[in-house]
Amino acid sequence: MYLFYSILLTFGFALLLPRFLFDALRHGKYAAGFRQRMGSLPSLSAGGAQKPVVWLHCVSVGETQAARPLARAVLEHFPAHALVVSTTTLTGQRVAREAFAGMAAEVFYFPFDWAWSVRRALRRVRPSAVLVMETELWPRFFRECRKADVRLAVVNGRISENSFRRYRLVRPFISRVLNDLDLAVMQSESDAERARLLGLVPDKVRVSGNIKFDFEIDAAEQTLTADLRRRFGFDDEGRPLIVAASTHAPEERIVLDAFRELRGAGAGRGPRLLVAPRHPERFAEVAALLDASGFAWARRSATPLPTDAQADVVLLDTVGELRAAYPLAELVFVGGSIAQVGGHNVMEPAASARCVVTGAHTSNFRAVVGAFLERDALLQLPPLAESEAAHVLAETFRNLLEDADRRRRVGQNARAVLDENRGATGRTIALLAPIFEARRESAGLRSARGRGLASDLRPPLP
Repeated sequence: MYLFYSILLTFGFALLLPRFLFDALRHGKYAAGFRQRMGSLPSLSAGGAQKPVVWLHCVSVGETQAARPLARAVLEHFPAHALVVSTTTLTGQRVAREAFAGMAAEVFYFPFDWAWSVRRALRRVRPSAVLVMETELWPRFFRECRKADVRLAVVNGRISENSFRRYRLVRPFISRVLNDLDLAVMQSESDAERARLLGLVPDKVRVSGNIKFDFEIDAAEQTLTADLRRRFGFDDEGRPLIVAASTHAPEERIVLDAFRELRGAGAGRGPRLLVAPRHPERFAEVAALLDASGFAWARRSATPLPTDAQADVVLLDTVGELRAAYPLAELVFVGGSIAQVGGHNVMEPAASARCVVTGAHTSNFRAVVGAFLERDALLQLPPLAESEAAHVLAETFRNLLEDADRRRRVGQNARAVLDENRGATGRTIALLAPIFEARRESAGLRSARGRGLASDLRPPLP
């Protein structure tokens, strides 16, 4: 089965190679860190480091930002360990280098999931434990970790309904992949049950809650918030700011049409809009859309101009700055939810007690959105045809902008839900402790036998 998986992976890589090359030339994707993706990773032992290494893998920006409290807790509770971080995406890599500065000994790209590239990566990093954020299943990587006697855990794990349906089609294989894990710390009991139904041994499954509830806006983000406020004049209370966050096509066009309708309705002195596309490779596309919109607009990445403070629309075409924009907003629309993507993180604007609006498609955050809706902490639009979405969104914005009490109440409720659900990081650390302790107990045996112990020599977790 693993041979078949490797053949499919190689065939898929060859089939998509022209697209990879196109994206590499046009957007810089995939080309960055290509040698690292082939397994040529930094070697901590080369610098004389003797600490056991914890490898934390985050796929992209959202997981990277969410992992910061966990990384701090790992280093606080297990100071004898060194931390390294990997990401899959280019944007995740950029954010990780900033987010884990001073914490991670190295930040690098995750290897391609071939046996030879994974083995090469493991030989270079020599981790004692690997923590994978949010159930990224890499069959060959999991298998090679097990063969090398590397403790392996999923943290903040989730399995969406869509993923569950796909995994069930290949359940025998997925069951083998999952059972290479030592531990799966899932966000909710629903996620845990899906893991068990896919064949993961029940004793390996635990529930911690969602560590994304545990983040706070740090000092660096507060400084960035102040910079955005000064440059773009976002302190004008007569011109409330609407933030359209993590948008996908066609959501930018829908939001701009809603914004045009809202301004035509004469809401106050005229609100302003900040648009933050989810993927950097779409920045130019959205800029062209703004050029054609007729609005006066400014670009965050451009040289500052005196006219920035009067712009109707600001394009946030940078990576890692969105959270700093939330405290400036009166309303936040979280994208990927009118487009059928599954939604994005509503907890980050909730930390600033902002009033959040989403579309109907939030399957990626079903439990979180449900908790917010139960407490009147979020407004969710019904399923909408693309042709009617702009009008409904404009009406929703208008009603909220005209009702300050309602807006504040929803934002305060959102912050309360966030506060009440904190603590998952601490619970996760407690669940991970046996992984680190068991590894220390087996260190003598490992050094006697060398790397690559058979899986039956792995001491059981308590």
